[in-house]
Amino acid sequence: MKTDTLQKFMFEHAGVRGELVELEQSWQQMQSHRSYPKAVQTLLGELMAAAALLSANLKFNGTMIMLIHGDGPVKLMVVECDANLRLRATAKLADDAVIEENESLKDLVHAHGQGRFVITLDPNDKMPGQQAYQGIVPLDGDDIATVIENYMLRSEQLDTKLWLAANDKVTRGMLLQKLPKIGGSASKVEDEAEAWNHAVMLGDTLKKDEMLEHSAETLMHRLFWEQTLRVFEPLHPEFHCSCTREKVGDMLKMLGAAEIESAIAEAGRIDINCDFCGQHYGFDPVDCAQLFVTNTLAEGTVAAAEIKH
Repeated sequence: MKTDTLQKFMFEHAGVRGELVELEQSWQQMQSHRSYPKAVQTLLGELMAAAALLSANLKFNGTMIMLIHGDGPVKLMVVECDANLRLRATAKLADDAVIEENESLKDLVHAHGQGRFVITLDPNDKMPGQQAYQGIVPLDGDDIATVIENYMLRSEQLDTKLWLAANDKVTRGMLLQKLPKIGGSASKVEDEAEAWNHAVMLGDTLKKDEMLEHSAETLMHRLFWEQTLRVFEPLHPEFHCSCTREKVGDMLKMLGAAEIESAIAEAGRIDINCDFCGQHYGFDPVDCAQLFVTNTLAEGTVAAAEIKH
């Protein structure tokens, strides 16, 4: 079975690193339980490829969450990618959304200028009281690639270029990044700037149709066949959803016993489908009562221990 691939490479004798990602199996798994309008499908696929590209550059034991929300027919797009390049993604549309095939990012999310792009880095091993790092910026750009490029330049002071493309079958992306300067003469700095500009110029010859038609390996050869590249062992992103019945139960407990009892009285049971993977979780009256019995028992045990003490 063909696996998805993320290929890192570096230009020899130039301060430029790059990545190419190809998500086919994971992208189709992600779509298997949801049908999105074509314009939304394209944007979500591009965001998924971008998340894999940026996550692969992080030395970070945790999850990166990319989120776009706004005031158009698309209320939310979110992609999560962990340190092992395990991905999941979803989008939420307005109830009355009517979306045309060629609508842009601005049309869908930023119609009245209220769109925001958020990157959250949530460590697995947080210290007590430690918060996840979060960067929030306006949607500065006409497409996903430009929004992220502007974010990286503003927040990380890193020159970054992205090329992204997605359809219903595959999403592919390429990232080039200028490595930070480490001293050196003025002539060396000029050479590095020239190398960066040349790499970007080659990348700019890449068209979306070409990206969708050819594998990442073919694209790398076509673009950089005249360059000397150091190519690393490929990585293999995959679809993975971290939802569990226990987590859904915790969410229900946060709503409170009164809210849950009201929902049970109205519908007889509570049924929840995970937005990311479509997994169904059903809670009947006994299941719901058990959620709060566990809490009551735990509180009683603590109280008894305090009285005994």
